[in-house]
Amino acid sequence: MSIDLAPIRSIVAADSGLATVSIVRADGTPHTSLVNAGVLDHPITGEPVVGYVTYGRIKLRNLRERPATSVAWRSGWQWAGIEGPSELIGPDDPADGIDAEGLRVLLRAVFTGAGGTHDDWDTYDRVMREERRVAVLIAPTRVYGNG
Repeated sequence: MSIDLAPIRSIVAADSGLATVSIVRADGTPHTSLVNAGVLDHPITGEPVVGYVTYGRIKLRNLRERPATSVAWRSGWQWAGIEGPSELIGPDDPADGIDAEGLRVLLRAVFTGAGGTHDDWDTYDRVMREERRVAVLIAPTRVYGNG
């Protein structure tokens, strides 16, 4: 069964993909942060997923151990959200068929899927590499909202 991500694509376009992401800490409490997230095709399966880019030892450990993720966007009084398991693809989270060049392309795809643009892609690539950024891809199992 395919999940319709049209409501997510619409609201991402309305406000630069600014979203709250909630994951689960080891003690069971929620950890929420603000990110730019959007829709893109999974680099291996081609299925639509929600993606954002992150880093940080503790957040990544939490995602590896408990991949359940919720993402919510808003624009004015309209909002939409998704839930699903996260998959990490990055320097310490390899994926079959994704080498360093594939990761560079994927990080750009996540950024542009969230509505991002850049004047200097070489600098963007360098910073992502130096900061060991990771693509977080969420396979939506539920989409909801008021739009």
